[in-house]
Amino acid sequence: MSSTLSRSTRLIKNEIKSHLKIKKRSFSSKEIIQREKQYCAQNYHPLPVVLARGQGVYVWDVEGNKYLDFLSGYSANNFGHCHPKIVETLISQANTLHHTSRAFYNNILSDFAKKITEYFGYDRFLPMNTGVEACETAVKMSRKWGYMQKKIPKNEAKMLFATNNFWGRSIAACSSSTDPTCFEGYGPFLPGFQCIPYDDLTALDIAAQDPLVCGFMVEPIQGESGINVPSDGYLKGVRAICSKYNILWTADEVQTGMGRTGKRLAVDYEDVMPDILVLGKSLGGGVYPVSGCLANDNVMSVIKPGTHGSTFGGNPLASKLGMTTLDILQDENLAENSFKMGEIFRKELEDKINKKIAITVRGKGLFNAIVINRNYAKAWDICLKMKERGLLCKQTHDDIIRFVPPLVINEEQILESTDIIINVINGLK
Repeated sequence: MSSTLSRSTRLIKNEIKSHLKIKKRSFSSKEIIQREKQYCAQNYHPLPVVLARGQGVYVWDVEGNKYLDFLSGYSANNFGHCHPKIVETLISQANTLHHTSRAFYNNILSDFAKKITEYFGYDRFLPMNTGVEACETAVKMSRKWGYMQKKIPKNEAKMLFATNNFWGRSIAACSSSTDPTCFEGYGPFLPGFQCIPYDDLTALDIAAQDPLVCGFMVEPIQGESGINVPSDGYLKGVRAICSKYNILWTADEVQTGMGRTGKRLAVDYEDVMPDILVLGKSLGGGVYPVSGCLANDNVMSVIKPGTHGSTFGGNPLASKLGMTTLDILQDENLAENSFKMGEIFRKELEDKINKKIAITVRGKGLFNAIVINRNYAKAWDICLKMKERGLLCKQTHDDIIRFVPPLVINEEQILESTDIIINVINGLK
Protein backbone atom coordinates (compact mmCIF):
# COMPACT_ATOMS: atom_id res chain seq x y z
CA MET A 1 0.00 0.00 0.00
CA SER A 2 2.76 2.45 0.97
CA SER A 3 4.56 1.67 -2.31
CA THR A 4 1.38 2.49 -4.27
CA LEU A 5 0.96 5.77 -2.37
CA SER A 6 4.59 6.63 -3.00
CA ARG A 7 4.20 6.06 -6.73
CA SER A 8 1.02 8.13 -6.75
CA THR A 9 2.75 10.94 -4.87
CA ARG A 10 5.63 10.90 -7.34
CA LEU A 11 3.18 11.02 -10.26
CA ILE A 12 1.36 13.98 -8.76
CA LYS A 13 4.64 15.80 -8.14
CA ASN A 14 5.74 15.15 -11.71
CA GLU A 15 2.40 16.46 -13.01
CA ILE A 16 2.84 19.65 -10.95
CA LYS A 17 6.40 20.12 -12.20
CA SER A 18 5.25 19.57 -15.78
CA HIS A 19 2.40 22.07 -15.30
CA LEU A 20 4.77 24.66 -13.83
CA LYS A 21 7.12 24.28 -16.77
CA ILE A 22 4.25 24.92 -19.16
CA LYS A 23 3.12 27.92 -17.13
CA LYS A 24 6.63 29.37 -17.14
CA ARG A 25 7.08 28.97 -20.88
CA SER A 26 7.34 32.30 -22.64
CA PHE A 27 5.00 32.63 -25.61
CA SER A 28 5.69 35.18 -28.32
CA SER A 29 3.19 37.88 -29.26
CA LYS A 30 2.54 36.07 -32.54
CA GLU A 31 1.74 32.80 -30.74
CA ILE A 32 -0.55 34.46 -28.21
CA ILE A 33 -2.45 36.37 -30.90
CA GLN A 34 -2.90 33.16 -32.87
CA ARG A 35 -4.21 31.29 -29.80
CA GLU A 36 -6.70 34.06 -29.07
CA LYS A 37 -7.90 33.96 -32.66
CA GLN A 38 -8.34 30.19 -32.34
CA TYR A 39 -10.11 30.02 -28.99
CA CYS A 40 -11.80 33.40 -28.40
CA ALA A 41 -14.90 34.88 -29.99
CA GLN A 42 -13.77 37.45 -32.54
CA ASN A 43 -15.84 40.35 -31.25
CA TYR A 44 -12.82 42.70 -31.07
CA HIS A 45 -10.14 43.76 -33.52
CA PRO A 46 -7.22 44.57 -31.20
CA LEU A 47 -4.04 46.35 -32.11
CA PRO A 48 -1.39 43.63 -32.61
CA VAL A 49 0.39 44.08 -29.28
CA VAL A 50 0.32 41.62 -26.35
CA LEU A 51 0.66 43.41 -23.03
CA ALA A 52 2.14 41.68 -20.02
CA ARG A 53 2.94 44.39 -17.47
CA GLY A 54 1.96 47.94 -16.56
CA GLN A 55 3.13 50.70 -14.25
CA GLY A 56 1.81 54.24 -14.15
CA VAL A 57 1.40 55.51 -17.72
CA TYR A 58 3.54 52.75 -19.25
CA VAL A 59 2.89 49.18 -20.37
CA TRP A 60 5.25 46.47 -21.63
CA ASP A 61 4.56 43.69 -24.12
CA VAL A 62 5.68 40.06 -23.75
CA GLU A 63 8.89 40.82 -25.63
CA GLY A 64 9.71 43.63 -23.18
CA ASN A 65 8.93 46.60 -25.47
CA LYS A 66 7.76 49.69 -23.56
CA TYR A 67 4.79 51.85 -24.57
CA LEU A 68 2.92 54.93 -23.40
CA ASP A 69 -0.68 53.85 -22.77
CA PHE A 70 -2.95 56.40 -24.43
CA LEU A 71 -6.20 54.46 -24.12
CA SER A 72 -6.22 53.77 -20.35
CA GLY A 73 -8.52 50.79 -20.75
CA TYR A 74 -11.17 53.08 -22.26
CA SER A 75 -10.76 55.41 -19.23
CA ALA A 76 -10.95 52.60 -16.67
CA ASN A 77 -7.29 53.20 -15.77
CA ASN A 78 -7.58 56.89 -14.91
CA PHE A 79 -5.16 56.35 -12.02
CA GLY A 80 -2.58 54.50 -14.09
CA HIS A 81 -1.47 50.91 -13.96
CA CYS A 82 -0.88 49.29 -10.57
CA HIS A 83 -1.41 52.40 -8.47
CA PRO A 84 0.03 51.33 -5.09
CA LYS A 85 -2.96 52.50 -3.03
CA ILE A 86 -5.42 50.69 -5.32
CA VAL A 87 -3.35 47.49 -5.31
CA GLU A 88 -2.99 47.65 -1.52
CA THR A 89 -6.76 48.11 -1.13
CA LEU A 90 -7.47 45.24 -3.50
CA ILE A 91 -5.20 42.80 -1.65
CA SER A 92 -6.20 43.89 1.85
CA GLN A 93 -9.96 43.76 1.31
CA ALA A 94 -9.80 40.56 -0.77
CA ASN A 95 -8.00 38.93 2.16
CA THR A 96 -10.71 40.14 4.56
CA LEU A 97 -14.13 39.94 2.86
CA HIS A 98 -14.72 40.29 -0.85
CA HIS A 99 -18.34 39.34 -1.55
CA THR A 100 -21.54 38.90 0.42
CA SER A 101 -24.36 39.89 -2.00
CA ARG A 102 -27.01 42.39 -0.96
CA ALA A 103 -28.91 39.59 0.79
CA PHE A 104 -26.95 40.77 3.84
CA TYR A 105 -25.51 44.06 5.03
CA ASN A 106 -21.76 44.43 4.87
CA ASN A 107 -19.58 46.82 6.86
CA ILE A 108 -18.18 48.77 3.88
CA LEU A 109 -21.05 49.71 1.54
CA SER A 110 -22.60 52.31 3.85
CA ASP A 111 -19.24 54.09 4.12
CA PHE A 112 -18.89 54.08 0.34
CA ALA A 113 -22.42 55.35 -0.21
CA LYS A 114 -21.91 58.16 2.32
CA LYS A 115 -18.60 59.15 0.76
CA ILE A 116 -19.74 59.17 -2.87
CA THR A 117 -23.04 60.96 -2.22
CA GLU A 118 -21.31 63.68 -0.21
CA TYR A 119 -18.54 63.95 -2.80
CA PHE A 120 -20.93 64.58 -5.70
CA GLY A 121 -23.79 66.20 -3.79
CA TYR A 122 -26.64 63.66 -4.06
CA ASP A 123 -28.88 61.96 -1.51
CA ARG A 124 -28.46 58.33 -2.54
CA PHE A 125 -26.29 55.88 -4.48
CA LEU A 126 -27.36 52.69 -6.24
CA PRO A 127 -24.30 50.47 -6.84
CA MET A 128 -23.86 48.30 -9.92
CA ASN A 129 -20.86 46.78 -11.73
CA THR A 130 -20.39 47.92 -15.32
CA GLY A 131 -21.22 51.13 -17.14
CA VAL A 132 -23.92 49.57 -19.26
CA GLU A 133 -25.65 48.18 -16.14
CA ALA A 134 -25.60 51.59 -14.50
CA CYS A 135 -27.03 53.22 -17.64
CA GLU A 136 -29.75 50.56 -17.79
CA THR A 137 -30.47 51.39 -14.16
CA ALA A 138 -30.88 55.07 -15.07
CA VAL A 139 -33.33 54.15 -17.85
CA LYS A 140 -35.34 51.96 -15.47
CA MET A 141 -35.44 54.67 -12.82
CA SER A 142 -36.54 57.24 -15.38
CA ARG A 143 -39.38 55.05 -16.59
CA LYS A 144 -40.50 54.12 -13.07
CA TRP A 145 -40.37 57.77 -12.04
CA GLY A 146 -42.39 58.67 -15.13
CA TYR A 147 -45.17 56.31 -14.09
CA MET A 148 -45.10 57.02 -10.36
CA GLN A 149 -44.38 60.77 -10.28
CA LYS A 150 -45.24 62.21 -13.70
CA LYS A 151 -48.28 59.90 -14.04
CA ILE A 152 -47.48 58.75 -17.56
CA PRO A 153 -49.96 56.02 -18.64
CA LYS A 154 -48.72 52.48 -18.09
CA ASN A 155 -46.17 51.20 -20.65
CA GLU A 156 -46.23 54.44 -22.67
CA ALA A 157 -43.15 56.22 -21.31
CA LYS A 158 -40.60 57.51 -23.82
CA MET A 159 -36.87 57.93 -23.29
CA LEU A 160 -34.77 60.39 -25.31
CA PHE A 161 -31.16 59.78 -26.37
CA ALA A 162 -28.66 61.72 -28.49
CA THR A 163 -27.64 60.49 -31.92
CA ASN A 164 -24.19 58.86 -32.03
CA ASN A 165 -24.50 57.90 -28.38
CA PHE A 166 -22.68 54.87 -27.02
CA TRP A 167 -23.30 53.31 -23.64
CA GLY A 168 -22.70 49.61 -24.24
CA ARG A 169 -24.01 46.71 -26.24
CA SER A 170 -26.99 45.37 -24.31
CA ILE A 171 -30.26 45.13 -26.19
CA ALA A 172 -31.41 48.40 -24.59
CA ALA A 173 -28.17 50.12 -25.64
CA CYS A 174 -28.52 48.71 -29.16
CA SER A 175 -32.12 49.92 -29.23
CA SER A 176 -30.98 53.49 -28.59
CA SER A 177 -28.01 53.39 -30.99
CA THR A 178 -27.72 55.12 -34.36
CA ASP A 179 -24.56 53.17 -35.30
CA PRO A 180 -25.32 50.15 -37.55
CA THR A 181 -22.28 48.25 -36.27
CA CYS A 182 -23.90 48.32 -32.83
CA PHE A 183 -27.52 47.50 -33.68
CA GLU A 184 -27.53 45.70 -37.04
CA GLY A 185 -28.72 42.10 -36.71
CA TYR A 186 -30.04 42.39 -33.14
CA GLY A 187 -33.64 43.48 -33.64
CA PRO A 188 -36.46 43.68 -32.80
CA PHE A 189 -35.61 46.58 -30.54
CA LEU A 190 -37.15 48.00 -27.39
CA PRO A 191 -40.03 50.42 -27.87
CA GLY A 192 -40.21 53.87 -26.34
CA PHE A 193 -36.71 55.00 -27.34
CA GLN A 194 -36.22 58.12 -29.47
CA CYS A 195 -32.97 59.68 -30.72
CA ILE A 196 -32.54 63.40 -31.30
CA PRO A 197 -29.48 65.27 -32.65
CA TYR A 198 -26.62 65.80 -30.19
CA ASP A 199 -25.79 69.40 -29.25
CA ASP A 200 -29.16 70.62 -30.56
CA LEU A 201 -31.28 72.36 -27.93
CA THR A 202 -34.07 73.14 -30.37
CA ALA A 203 -34.50 69.44 -31.15
CA LEU A 204 -34.52 68.62 -27.44
CA ASP A 205 -37.08 71.33 -26.69
CA ILE A 206 -39.43 70.01 -29.36
CA ALA A 207 -39.10 66.36 -28.29
CA ALA A 208 -39.42 67.18 -24.58
CA GLN A 209 -42.85 68.74 -25.10
CA ASP A 210 -44.32 65.25 -25.54
CA PRO A 211 -46.01 64.53 -22.17
CA LEU A 212 -45.01 60.86 -22.48
CA VAL A 213 -41.29 61.66 -22.28
CA CYS A 214 -39.83 60.63 -18.93
CA GLY A 215 -36.11 61.28 -19.43
CA PHE A 216 -33.14 62.26 -21.57
CA MET A 217 -29.80 60.44 -21.27
CA VAL A 218 -26.74 62.02 -22.84
CA GLU A 219 -22.95 61.95 -22.57
CA PRO A 220 -21.71 65.46 -21.73
CA ILE A 221 -18.89 64.77 -24.20
CA GLN A 222 -19.47 61.87 -26.56
CA GLY A 223 -16.63 59.36 -26.31
CA GLU A 224 -16.96 56.43 -28.68
CA SER A 225 -18.26 58.59 -31.51
CA GLY A 226 -15.04 60.60 -31.46
CA ILE A 227 -14.71 62.92 -28.42
CA ASN A 228 -17.48 65.22 -29.61
CA VAL A 229 -17.48 68.34 -27.43
CA PRO A 230 -20.80 70.24 -27.41
CA SER A 231 -21.21 73.97 -27.86
CA ASP A 232 -20.80 76.22 -24.82
CA GLY A 233 -24.13 76.46 -23.05
CA TYR A 234 -25.46 73.11 -24.26
CA LEU A 235 -25.47 71.49 -20.83
CA LYS A 236 -27.10 74.53 -19.21
CA GLY A 237 -29.73 74.37 -21.91
CA VAL A 238 -30.31 70.66 -21.30
CA ARG A 239 -30.81 71.35 -17.60
CA ALA A 240 -33.26 74.19 -18.30
CA ILE A 241 -35.33 72.23 -20.85
CA CYS A 242 -35.55 69.10 -18.71
CA SER A 243 -36.70 71.20 -15.75
CA LYS A 244 -39.19 73.12 -17.89
CA TYR A 245 -40.94 69.97 -19.17
CA ASN A 246 -40.53 67.88 -16.00
CA ILE A 247 -38.31 65.16 -17.41
CA LEU A 248 -35.26 63.55 -15.79
CA TRP A 249 -31.86 64.39 -17.19
CA THR A 250 -29.33 61.57 -16.93
CA ALA A 251 -25.67 62.46 -17.48
CA ASP A 252 -23.74 59.42 -18.65
CA GLU A 253 -20.33 60.19 -17.15
CA VAL A 254 -19.01 56.63 -17.27
CA GLN A 255 -16.09 57.83 -19.41
CA THR A 256 -16.07 61.58 -18.75
CA GLY A 257 -16.37 61.42 -14.96
CA MET A 258 -13.71 61.03 -12.27
CA GLY A 259 -11.46 63.83 -13.55
CA ARG A 260 -11.10 62.65 -17.13
CA THR A 261 -12.09 65.95 -18.77
CA GLY A 262 -10.23 68.27 -16.40
CA LYS A 263 -13.07 68.61 -13.89
CA ARG A 264 -14.40 66.05 -11.42
CA LEU A 265 -17.36 65.74 -13.80
CA ALA A 266 -17.77 67.09 -17.31
CA VAL A 267 -21.04 68.78 -16.27
CA ASP A 268 -18.98 70.89 -13.85
CA TYR A 269 -17.78 72.98 -16.81
CA GLU A 270 -21.25 74.56 -16.88
CA ASP A 271 -22.01 74.20 -13.16
CA VAL A 272 -25.14 72.12 -13.69
CA MET A 273 -26.47 69.09 -11.88
CA PRO A 274 -28.24 66.22 -13.66
CA ASP A 275 -31.12 64.40 -12.00
CA ILE A 276 -29.29 61.09 -12.39
CA LEU A 277 -25.51 60.81 -12.57
CA VAL A 278 -24.01 57.61 -13.96
CA LEU A 279 -20.44 56.66 -13.07
CA GLY A 280 -18.34 53.59 -13.86
CA LYS A 281 -15.03 52.48 -15.40
CA SER A 282 -12.36 54.25 -13.29
CA LEU A 283 -14.57 54.16 -10.18
CA GLY A 284 -13.10 50.68 -9.68
CA GLY A 285 -9.53 51.84 -10.24
CA GLY A 286 -9.19 49.66 -13.33
CA VAL A 287 -8.87 46.51 -11.23
CA TYR A 288 -12.54 45.70 -10.56
CA PRO A 289 -15.87 46.63 -12.19
CA VAL A 290 -17.60 49.28 -10.07
CA SER A 291 -20.40 51.53 -11.31
CA GLY A 292 -23.63 53.07 -10.15
CA CYS A 293 -26.22 55.83 -10.24
CA LEU A 294 -26.49 58.87 -8.00
CA ALA A 295 -29.81 60.69 -7.54
CA ASN A 296 -31.81 62.57 -4.94
CA ASP A 297 -34.62 61.08 -2.88
CA ASN A 298 -37.40 62.28 -5.18
CA VAL A 299 -35.96 60.06 -7.93
CA MET A 300 -34.28 57.20 -6.07
CA SER A 301 -37.38 56.58 -3.93
CA VAL A 302 -39.09 54.86 -6.88
CA ILE A 303 -36.70 51.91 -6.40
CA LYS A 304 -38.19 49.50 -3.87
CA PRO A 305 -36.85 46.20 -2.46
CA GLY A 306 -36.89 43.49 -5.10
CA THR A 307 -37.46 45.83 -8.05
CA HIS A 308 -33.81 46.18 -9.08
CA GLY A 309 -30.49 44.71 -8.05
CA SER A 310 -27.09 43.23 -8.80
CA THR A 311 -25.37 40.17 -7.38
CA PHE A 312 -21.99 41.86 -7.14
CA GLY A 313 -23.00 45.52 -6.92
CA GLY A 314 -21.98 47.09 -3.61
CA ASN A 315 -19.92 44.17 -2.38
CA PRO A 316 -17.17 44.96 0.17
CA LEU A 317 -14.32 44.77 -2.33
CA ALA A 318 -16.05 47.05 -4.85
CA SER A 319 -17.03 49.50 -2.11
CA LYS A 320 -13.55 49.71 -0.64
CA LEU A 321 -12.01 50.25 -4.09
CA GLY A 322 -14.58 52.96 -4.87
CA MET A 323 -13.65 54.84 -1.72
CA THR A 324 -9.96 54.54 -2.55
CA THR A 325 -10.38 55.94 -6.06
CA LEU A 326 -12.31 58.93 -4.73
CA ASP A 327 -9.53 59.59 -2.24
CA ILE A 328 -6.85 59.39 -4.93
CA LEU A 329 -8.80 61.67 -7.27
CA GLN A 330 -8.99 64.33 -4.56
CA ASP A 331 -5.67 63.87 -2.74
CA GLU A 332 -3.54 63.77 -5.88
CA ASN A 333 -5.41 66.63 -7.61
CA LEU A 334 -5.90 64.51 -10.71
CA ALA A 335 -8.75 66.55 -12.18
CA GLU A 336 -6.53 69.62 -12.02
CA ASN A 337 -3.62 67.69 -13.54
CA SER A 338 -5.91 66.44 -16.31
CA PHE A 339 -6.92 70.00 -17.14
CA LYS A 340 -3.33 71.28 -17.18
CA MET A 341 -1.85 68.36 -19.14
CA GLY A 342 -4.74 68.49 -21.62
CA GLU A 343 -4.04 72.15 -22.34
CA ILE A 344 -0.38 71.37 -23.06
CA PHE A 345 -1.28 68.33 -25.17
CA ARG A 346 -3.71 70.16 -27.45
CA LYS A 347 -1.48 73.24 -27.80
CA GLU A 348 1.50 71.12 -28.87
CA LEU A 349 -0.60 69.35 -31.50
CA GLU A 350 -2.35 72.49 -32.72
CA ASP A 351 0.96 74.36 -33.06
CA LYS A 352 3.02 71.62 -34.73
CA ILE A 353 0.86 69.02 -36.43
CA ASN A 354 0.22 69.01 -40.19
CA LYS A 355 -3.34 70.36 -40.48
CA LYS A 356 -3.77 68.89 -43.95
CA ILE A 357 -3.59 65.43 -42.39
CA ALA A 358 -4.93 65.99 -38.87
CA ILE A 359 -7.74 68.33 -39.80
CA THR A 360 -9.19 68.66 -36.27
CA VAL A 361 -7.77 68.52 -32.74
CA ARG A 362 -10.46 68.51 -30.04
CA GLY A 363 -11.17 67.60 -26.45
CA LYS A 364 -11.15 68.69 -22.84
CA GLY A 365 -8.68 67.68 -20.16
CA LEU A 366 -7.11 64.35 -21.09
CA PHE A 367 -10.07 63.31 -23.25
CA ASN A 368 -8.88 64.18 -26.77
CA ALA A 369 -9.03 63.16 -30.39
CA ILE A 370 -7.75 64.07 -33.84
CA VAL A 371 -9.70 63.70 -37.06
CA ILE A 372 -7.65 62.31 -39.95
CA ASN A 373 -7.98 63.34 -43.58
CA ARG A 374 -8.83 60.04 -45.25
CA ASN A 375 -6.99 61.08 -48.41
CA TYR A 376 -3.74 60.54 -46.51
CA ALA A 377 -4.33 57.50 -44.30
CA LYS A 378 -6.76 55.49 -42.24
CA ALA A 379 -6.78 56.01 -38.50
CA TRP A 380 -6.00 52.29 -37.96
CA ASP A 381 -2.81 52.52 -40.02
CA ILE A 382 -1.66 55.57 -38.06
CA CYS A 383 -2.27 53.72 -34.78
CA LEU A 384 -0.01 50.93 -36.06
CA LYS A 385 2.73 53.46 -36.85
CA MET A 386 2.41 55.03 -33.39
CA LYS A 387 2.69 51.59 -31.81
CA GLU A 388 6.01 51.11 -33.57
CA ARG A 389 7.18 54.41 -32.06
CA GLY A 390 6.12 53.43 -28.53
CA LEU A 391 2.62 54.90 -28.10
CA LEU A 392 -0.59 52.87 -27.90
CA CYS A 393 -3.87 54.47 -28.95
CA LYS A 394 -7.00 53.31 -30.73
CA GLN A 395 -9.11 54.58 -33.55
CA THR A 396 -12.85 55.02 -33.47
CA HIS A 397 -14.46 54.82 -36.91
CA ASP A 398 -12.08 55.12 -39.86
CA ASP A 399 -10.87 58.66 -39.36
CA ILE A 400 -10.71 59.49 -35.64
CA ILE A 401 -7.98 58.62 -33.12
CA ARG A 402 -8.58 58.99 -29.38
CA PHE A 403 -5.85 59.98 -26.93
CA VAL A 404 -6.84 59.07 -23.39
CA PRO A 405 -3.79 58.62 -21.10
CA PRO A 406 -3.91 58.00 -17.34
CA LEU A 407 -4.52 61.16 -15.33
CA VAL A 408 -1.24 60.66 -13.44
CA ILE A 409 0.76 61.60 -16.55
CA ASN A 410 3.29 64.42 -16.15
CA GLU A 411 4.47 67.15 -18.52
CA GLU A 412 7.61 65.31 -19.60
CA GLN A 413 5.53 62.30 -20.58
CA ILE A 414 2.98 64.51 -22.35
CA LEU A 415 5.75 66.07 -24.45
CA GLU A 416 7.20 62.63 -25.15
CA SER A 417 3.82 61.54 -26.46
CA THR A 418 3.16 64.64 -28.56
CA ASP A 419 6.59 64.24 -30.20
CA ILE A 420 5.61 60.71 -31.28
CA ILE A 421 2.18 61.79 -32.55
CA ILE A 422 3.50 64.81 -34.45
CA ASN A 423 6.40 62.89 -36.02
CA VAL A 424 4.12 60.08 -37.16
CA ILE A 425 1.46 62.42 -38.62
CA ASN A 426 3.91 64.82 -40.21
CA GLY A 427 5.90 61.91 -41.64
CA LEU A 428 2.95 60.66 -43.69
CA LYS A 429 3.23 61.14 -47.45
